[in-house]
Amino acid sequence: MEQGVLSKHPSRFTDAASPLLASTLHIRQFGKVLGGIIMAATNQVFVAVIGAGGVGKAFLSQLRNLASHKPSPKLKLCYISTSRKALYNDDYSEVNMEGVVEALANSSKTPPALPQVIDYLAAAPAKSILVDNTSSQDVADQYPLALSRGVSIVTPNKKAFSGSYQLWQAIFTAAATSGAKVYHESSVGAGLPVISTLKDLVETGDKVTKIEGVFSGTMSFLFNSFAPTEGAGGKWSDEVKKAKNLGYTEPDPRDDLNGLDVARKLTILARLAGLAVESPTSFPVQSLIPKELESCRSGDEFLDKLPAFDQQMEETKAAAEKVGKVVRFVGSIDVAANKVKVGLEMFDRSHPIAALKGSDNIISFYTERYGSNPLIVQGAGAGGDVTAMGVTADLIKVVAQIS
Repeated sequence: MEQGVLSKHPSRFTDAASPLLASTLHIRQFGKVLGGIIMAATNQVFVAVIGAGGVGKAFLSQLRNLASHKPSPKLKLCYISTSRKALYNDDYSEVNMEGVVEALANSSKTPPALPQVIDYLAAAPAKSILVDNTSSQDVADQYPLALSRGVSIVTPNKKAFSGSYQLWQAIFTAAATSGAKVYHESSVGAGLPVISTLKDLVETGDKVTKIEGVFSGTMSFLFNSFAPTEGAGGKWSDEVKKAKNLGYTEPDPRDDLNGLDVARKLTILARLAGLAVESPTSFPVQSLIPKELESCRSGDEFLDKLPAFDQQMEETKAAAEKVGKVVRFVGSIDVAANKVKVGLEMFDRSHPIAALKGSDNIISFYTERYGSNPLIVQGAGAGGDVTAMGVTADLIKVVAQIS
């Protein structure tokens, strides 16, 4: 039988003489190759990390552990940077997670501009996630661009979600349009499930009427030591110095005492509860910095001069004690009245807020379903490991949704 001629069996052709058969074979081979590429793409997720400070280092340790125990999809660290150094490969080959912090410190590469980093991630051969472990407004401002390009975001960065309401809207509009994900559990309460709890309440149709709590590990430690439910407590200035020495405060304690950190967290929760809060400065925030010390040139100068103002805080504590209460630094959101405030409040000694220990946070959600007994989230609200845990948990959620 000559090649290319039908045999007695009409369904059989000779090997390669038929153009149709050749095309079919090529299509099958291409399909296998394409299938392999698709399989490889769907079985890996590229992870980029910005920030390698306390939270960043703890996250990298947890990411390394997660990657070793989660074979599919494979988590590939393709980019990591600080404000001065960067590690990445143009071909997206994996950055070795072993000793990555040391390798980053010794890298000769400087970080590209953020839009270039986003271009790099958007062009990756599989889905990508940007993990922002900084508190940078500059990085936060690029979230809408990243999300619009299909790059998902995981972050504890409060500034992205407590900055202008316009940025808030741009972030979630970009995510909804592109399908990219944005998770920020650790922007409030470190590793505590505060944001996810509130979102569950709202999305299941419960009506949140009030949110109240201690939102700062620093403030919790200070007032649990300064005005304990039992005993006299120490002098205010001594407790502030102790908190700084233990690493609870920022290098300049005024960055905690001005109340802005708590105000940022309240802004985020108020927005999630449905209030269009413009910014952390658009509602009353009580600062615990004496006006005379606002102009101190350094945190050390502030601490040196603070003892002269101890009497002000002693009087506040004494006023609470006269009525059998203790003073605490809290934030509250009255959803029905559209009011948010941050500052000192008095509580009965038996109140859950008064009974906190150490640097714990406590957040109470008052809703129609829960009635007079609020849903309470309580636990460690500060620290690199627990904050990184919240970031890692968010990463796991995003990976499950995009892979």
